Formats: sequence, structure tokens, C-alpha cells
Amino acid sequence: MLGTPSQIVAFLDRHVVGQEEAKRQLAVAVFTHRQKLALAQEGRLALEKSNVLLIGPTGSGKTLLCETLARALEVPFVTGNATSLAQSQYVNEEIEAILLRLIDKAGGDIARAQRGILFIDEIDKLKAGGEEGARGGRGERVQHALLKIMEGAPVKLPVGGHFDTTETLFICGGAFVGIEAILADTHAYGYIATGAGEEQQVLDRLNARVKPTDLARYGLIPEFAGRLPIVARLQPLSKQMLVRIQTEPQNALYKQFRAIFASLGAELVIAPQVFEEIAELAIEYQAGARALRGIFEEMLTPALYLVPDHPEVKRIEIDSLFERPRYLRASESGPPHPGAGRTASGS
Repeated sequence: MLGTPSQIVAFLDRHVVGQEEAKRQLAVAVFTHRQKLALAQEGRLALEKSNVLLIGPTGSGKTLLCETLARALEVPFVTGNATSLAQSQYVNEEIEAILLRLIDKAGGDIARAQRGILFIDEIDKLKAGGEEGARGGRGERVQHALLKIMEGAPVKLPVGGHFDTTETLFICGGAFVGIEAILADTHAYGYIATGAGEEQQVLDRLNARVKPTDLARYGLIPEFAGRLPIVARLQPLSKQMLVRIQTEPQNALYKQFRAIFASLGAELVIAPQVFEEIAELAIEYQAGARALRGIFEEMLTPALYLVPDHPEVKRIEIDSLFERPRYLRASESGPPHPGAGRTASGS
């Protein structure tokens, strides 16, 4: 288990491209959470939870960050969906089901599950007041249902026993489309330096911060917004970041498929410009990194269909997303493809 915030960030860097500020905020949040737990167990501190809200567009890496964070901390992790909770007539039963999944991820160890991470996505869909008819009422109902467990409380389980959420870290996520307009309005006056020693960087960070009052204006009830004191914002993924996502992380798509073809006795070599073409198409789809896998698999479907039946194929070269792959036998394999060493080595 990783200890310091810098160690947690270093682990995240190996698996998630970009989002440096959000990584630091998450790392500090979980470090502080664990320190609070330790001090509370010693009787030196009354535990006050600091749950986290991640704000960022679809496909910017919210779920991936949380999954990777759980691996770094070696704790069980599950996701829930606020939209599904709002659509359910039995919200409390849905919440119980999520907690049961956390116990299952912990191998049945309730004590370990209680120290896990629960990520609730699309929390921005729970708008209250501003929504029409029943939808707004359901969203407010779900927020009230989540309030108690996010603060920390024993939940009676349908299988018997209780699940105490006091030590569970809750991370909520959402795109929060339109919140920029609220920030522009509420931050019009902002913080003003009153002394020469105040640094502009600190002031800029304070002025850019999403406050509970901003979330309340967006549609979260004040009590719920107050349960999410730490707010980290993820930036939209640029073309260059989408290129890096395909090749750099330990579990990058290119590395995954090179391993698959290697198990079939063939080498997959993709030219650098192909990753740029895929990134451009993903931007058009407006789904962020989520679009990459579908495009990648569609590109490689012909090769994945052919190579298992043709062991004589030892090399597959792709020079363009819009051209057919080239299949080379052992005698035809020439020198390494330009750029192959950089993208295939993982360095």
C-alpha cells in the first residue's frame, strides 16, 4: 500500500495520462482520510469525512482515476450510477446492493469493505428544484438518501448484519455542464489580495474553486453539496493527450493489442500518425478517451480475424487508420517500422 501523496501520484502517473492537479488533490484527500482514520482509532480525533467531487467532461478519466487510486491503496472499489438510483423506486435497496458489491469485492470481509472506495457517477443528474416534474423530485430524494451514508452511518443489510460507512471514502463525479456560467457569475468579485506577500497563484486557485454554494445553485441541495468539501476538476482531453493515452500507460491499448498478437506469434506495428488519426476521430465523437477502444478494435478487426488462421503471418503493419493492414511473412519482415521502437517499448 502506498503511503505519501507523492507516492500515490507517481502510481497514478503510470496509469493515467494528464490531469496533474486532480491527481494531487485526490492523493492528498485519501492521505488525509487515512490519517484521520488512524487518529480517530487512537481516540485523538473525531472523524469528519472529506468526500470528494470530480467534475469533468465525459471520457476525461474520472472513473479510471478512482479505479487506479483504489489499486494504489489496495482497497476494494465499486461504482454506482446516480441516474440509475434516480430511476429506481426503491433507492435504499439500490444503495444496499451497491454496498453488497463492495463486500463482494472485499472477498466477504466486511471490515475491509468498509474501508473501500465508492464512486457514484453522474451525480450532476440529481438536480433538485430546477428540473421539471418528477425528475427533479427523484433527484432530491436520492440526494437525501445518500446524505446519511456519505456522512457515515450503519446500514442494515438484507443478508443480515450492518455495513458502517464511517470509514468508506465516497467520490462523486459528473460533467456538470453549464457550471461555468455559474462560476462566472458567483466569482465576479472573487478574492482580492490585501498584502504584498500574497501570491497570485494562491488567489487564482481560490477564485477558480467550485464552492458548495455554486453546487447548490446548480441543483444539489446544500446539505449534499456540503458533504463534498473537496472538489477536483478534470480538463477536457486534448488531441495530444488522446495520442499519449493510446501508447504510454502500463495498460495502454497499443500495448494490450501488441501482447495479443505476440501470443499469436506476430508483431503488431502501428505508425505514429495512426494514433493521431484515431485521436482526431475520438474528438469528433465527443466521448473523450471512451471512444478510443472502439476505434482501435474496429481498426484491428480484420487482422484479428485473419491472423489466428495464418500462423505464417509474422508482422502486421498499419500506416493509416483508413488503409488496410499489411501482412508480412517471416521472409518479408524488414527493418523496424519508423517509430515502432518508441511506441512499442513502453519507454
